[in-house]
Amino acid sequence: MHFLREFPLTSFNSFGVAATARQFAAVTSEQDLMQWCAAHGDDTPPFLIGGGCNLLLTRDIEAPVLQLSLRGTRVVFDEGNTVLVEAMAGESWHPFVLWTLKQGLCGLENLSLIPGFVGAAPVQNIGAYGVEIAETLHSLMTINTQTGEPREFVNSECAFGYRDSVFKHGGDAMRDCYAITRVRFRLSRKFTPRIDYGDVKLELQNAAVVSPNAADVSRAVIAIRSRKLPDPAVIGNAGSFFKNPVVSAEIAASLKSQFADMPHYPAADGRVKIAAGWLIERAGWKGRRLSATSAAAVHDKHALVLVNHGGATGAELWALAQAVQADVFEKFGLMLEPEPRIV
Repeated sequence: MHFLREFPLTSFNSFGVAATARQFAAVTSEQDLMQWCAAHGDDTPPFLIGGGCNLLLTRDIEAPVLQLSLRGTRVVFDEGNTVLVEAMAGESWHPFVLWTLKQGLCGLENLSLIPGFVGAAPVQNIGAYGVEIAETLHSLMTINTQTGEPREFVNSECAFGYRDSVFKHGGDAMRDCYAITRVRFRLSRKFTPRIDYGDVKLELQNAAVVSPNAADVSRAVIAIRSRKLPDPAVIGNAGSFFKNPVVSAEIAASLKSQFADMPHYPAADGRVKIAAGWLIERAGWKGRRLSATSAAAVHDKHALVLVNHGGATGAELWALAQAVQADVFEKFGLMLEPEPRIV
């Protein structure tokens, strides 16, 4: 692998904040990565990135930065309605979803237009409109960055949760110890619609789609996301910045008695998911900045999104996030948890 020194990371994080990697290399081969890790396992652990779409940098990175840029997609197993497909870590997520649809495969359509790379998707257990990748992920291949040894994780070993996995809640040590190089999904040729989410159902109705197929759902999701969420190529952002808090039924009932219009949804184990965007908007932060001169702001159309209007530092964005957290906690007694990795 060829390392570049003092490499600017501005275009390698979707917030577009300025930061520098003391050393940077794009990984395009599993063999090269295994050899490098075996030779440097006793050195400072590397800092792994994908598309940089779930990352907030508040400082320069002293550790070697490895961008997992391996490319390729293929069908591994095809029998009847069940098809196992594989994508390398450096494939962009949305084009991969469109590729599966072109193969006549169903299961990922609700996850259309999510930015980032395939290899980063399991870390966050990305999800949207009632679907998470944990539902279709079969397995993934990793390389131990300390030894260079490959290891496969099957679905059950990933410990998936709401926007969570073993690679995330294991902390930076776990996240940077296992470089995800390829991901396999078990998809189906039989379409089972997941359109109970209000926005998706309404979008299909407005398009006069009575009996939708997977491509119809994908187009509906693309239309919704295009309207609601800012394009990172136009304005720096990392999508939804905060997770929707999941609380006990008792806490949800107490909040509902105080705020009758509070959006809430059933979650696992009888708990309740509260809409973080609504909490932020009710706390008065939608469209606001920390100061009149700050380029860091809460998006004026979607309160869950923090944006960089140009020139904001990672520290400014993190200070904004903390101010939002503090006001939401003061008003509702709920501490919002960030989705991106904060460095």
